[in-house]
Amino acid sequence: MKEIWIYLKQNKKETILAPLFKMLEACFELFIPIIVADIIDVGIANGDTGYIIRRGILMIFFGVVGFLLAVIAQYFSAKSAVGVSSALRQELFYHISGLNYERLDRVGTSALITSMTSDINQVQNGVNWVLRLLLRSPFIVIGAAIMSCTINLRASLIFWGTIAVLILVIFLIIKITTPMNADVQFKLEKVTRSFRENLLGVRVIRAFNRQTSEKSQFDERHEKLYESQIKAGKVSSLLNPLTFAIINLAIVLILYSGAVNVSIGDMQQGEVIALYNYMSQILVELIKFANVILVLSKAIACFKRIQNVLKTKPSLANGSETFANLDAVDIRLKNVSFSYSEGGNPAIENISCHIPAGSKVGIIGATASGKTTLVNLIARYYERTGGEILLNGVPVESYDIRSLTDNLAVVPQKAVLFKGTVRSNLKWGDKNASDEECWGALTDSGAIDFIKAKGLGLDLPVSQNGRNFSGGQKQRLAIARALIKKSGILILDDSYSALDYATESHVKNSVFANKENCTVLTVSQRVSSIYNSDFILVMDKGHLVGVGTHSELFASCPVYNEICRSQQFGEEAAV
Repeated sequence: MKEIWIYLKQNKKETILAPLFKMLEACFELFIPIIVADIIDVGIANGDTGYIIRRGILMIFFGVVGFLLAVIAQYFSAKSAVGVSSALRQELFYHISGLNYERLDRVGTSALITSMTSDINQVQNGVNWVLRLLLRSPFIVIGAAIMSCTINLRASLIFWGTIAVLILVIFLIIKITTPMNADVQFKLEKVTRSFRENLLGVRVIRAFNRQTSEKSQFDERHEKLYESQIKAGKVSSLLNPLTFAIINLAIVLILYSGAVNVSIGDMQQGEVIALYNYMSQILVELIKFANVILVLSKAIACFKRIQNVLKTKPSLANGSETFANLDAVDIRLKNVSFSYSEGGNPAIENISCHIPAGSKVGIIGATASGKTTLVNLIARYYERTGGEILLNGVPVESYDIRSLTDNLAVVPQKAVLFKGTVRSNLKWGDKNASDEECWGALTDSGAIDFIKAKGLGLDLPVSQNGRNFSGGQKQRLAIARALIKKSGILILDDSYSALDYATESHVKNSVFANKENCTVLTVSQRVSSIYNSDFILVMDKGHLVGVGTHSELFASCPVYNEICRSQQFGEEAAV
């Protein structure tokens, strides 16, 4: 409750007024049975038509006022619930954005998507129901029981006994369904993950004709979710029939007791009707309350899942050192090792090398040799598990993370563009970049021709994830975005893979010419992308097996020699 109150108090006025207006509405509702009793025992018994009309008008007035109060309460509760979900979603988004790669890998994308969508919607629904009914329903139940005491103390014992039994039933149902609802959300996460994987890999699935097996796997996960929902629903559905059975039994007892008391003169007929109406009110409110509890149990389970994500803190400690300027950075690695899972096999092991400031360095190796892992550790996307990484002689973990990222430009393996325009995407690199600088970056990245051909210049629309561009076009725009950023380190992670050799040569020459005061790390599987670097790091199965220029490595490093010959690059090496 303490944790949810943090979000509720952001709309404190609405959070307080919503249940307050519902309680006021309940007060008017509690007087209706008394008015009905007066109409029967006084108006009808005495044949007083005027009294009946006056009481009828009063009852209509109470009903209209109660309706208006209910509408106002609904408005405030909805506003508060939407405020909670909005604050939660915003905090969750900001928190996820601040997590490093290791934490994102551990939590899982599907879990984060489920938390941002289904879980928050369940919490919003729960807050709405709670503000409207959690206090109102018990207030009506207790109020009806108290009002029954003013009519007949002995008959009111039936009310109190009924309430005690119903509270016990509701408690047992809640205790059983809460873990069931948590299991439903967990299985919903699995279905979300399956759907996401199929959506992202639809081309691969079709290429390998795996539609049938993927459908079978999805059906299996969906069936388990269905079974869990049905199981939880069956237990939850017991509330209504049990409530009806207990209340109807109590009504029978009230009518029997009332008939006996009327016959001996201890009660009037109108009072029996009033007791019946109060018991009916209890029936309706307890059904509402039971549904509130079910919604609340789901909301609590979902809120706990959200809190688990929010309690997942970045594993990277923030330092205090900052870069004095954006000049080229000196990089030194000392026995650096890293494993993606605790106790797992190392992805890279005992890497030691020195990259002088301003160097243009190529990193090459077979698939899964540790190339991307190495540059991710330098960028501190992951925390190394062993060794030391020094930037300008200072341990990388001593730097303020924002200062580090400000001095770093990266083109990832998968080019990512954001919905907007070419200009807005380029300004991710430098928000203050002029149009002239944007055109210069497009020229250097080889993207200027196809941008101009579209006729809209920098205002050319970019759809979500750059779907309106080819792979090579997206890659060139991603390179332009990195080139426009003024930084001391530029990482090109397999960024030429979708480019033809002519475009690659143009981009590479532009990078070398325009990033003189920058340390450039180019990761590639193609020798043509890195052979004219100042020196090359050769990776093999997580180890650094060679350091040197192209000609030196071709002569002395068997792994590099094999890569060159497999790409028919031997003749160039001999020159």
